[in-house]
Amino acid sequence: MAHRSGFVNIVGNPNVGKSTLMNALVGEKLSIVTAKAQTTRHRIMGIINGEDWQIVFSDTPGILKPVYRLQEDMVNKVDMAMGDADILLYVTDTVEKADKNGEYVRKLNELTCPIVLVINKIDISDQEKVKALVEYWSKQVPSATIIPASAKEKFGIQNILEAVVERLPVAPPWYDKETFTDKNLRFFASEIIREKILLYYREEIPYSCHVEIESFKEGEERYEIGAIIYVMRETQKGIVIGKGGTALKRVGTQARKEMEDFFQKKVFLQLLVKVDPDWRENRKELRKFGYEE
Repeated sequence: MAHRSGFVNIVGNPNVGKSTLMNALVGEKLSIVTAKAQTTRHRIMGIINGEDWQIVFSDTPGILKPVYRLQEDMVNKVDMAMGDADILLYVTDTVEKADKNGEYVRKLNELTCPIVLVINKIDISDQEKVKALVEYWSKQVPSATIIPASAKEKFGIQNILEAVVERLPVAPPWYDKETFTDKNLRFFASEIIREKILLYYREEIPYSCHVEIESFKEGEERYEIGAIIYVMRETQKGIVIGKGGTALKRVGTQARKEMEDFFQKKVFLQLLVKVDPDWRENRKELRKFGYEE
């Protein structure tokens, strides 16, 4: 039997559950997940294998109208994902307005690759509404295979996988069969810290922060990790650190615990906070931080 392999790119609006779906499909927490929009900033690959197939899933930032250069880069990643997919996994849900982002629906209908359209979050809806959404999307994107699912409850995941495998092109594996992502441990360390910032701070703070791993040393018994949290203003630095350092300590403690679970090794984590007022707009800084490609 011929081997099949392909790139399956996941796109959709913010907060429809793309990252939760990616993690459920891959069986690992590769993408950070919070209730805040714009949680995902990078394209993150998750790779799963069967005996005669390989799927390279790619989680992407949510579709948005960019305000600053970082967001422009995020939108570019979405556009690239729609253009270079072997199969496109478009995620909507039972909450958002079905007619949101008509421009991207038009783009879906211009694609020549197979489309699997997932209606997520059916666990918080009812059967009649889900049925109506299936009918709506079948008319909006006639070529798509429509699958209702709940990424959170892991319902419909097998249906999605089967639909994707059936549509994979004949090709050798793109990655070693033991590989499960294209990102390294430093990347996941920075994303875990950023997730805690998204969870523990309000308003503009999470969107003004970038995490850079300054040092990453693997010892026999533990990882020693030094990270810098960049903010845009001195007032934000004070908020991130908190009175007596309590807020930063909470971020560090929770991030360390999750790293130890993810890395399966003890972690010593040191966090510093620095001000860089232009990091979201400065092309050189964005390239340094791995955003612009």
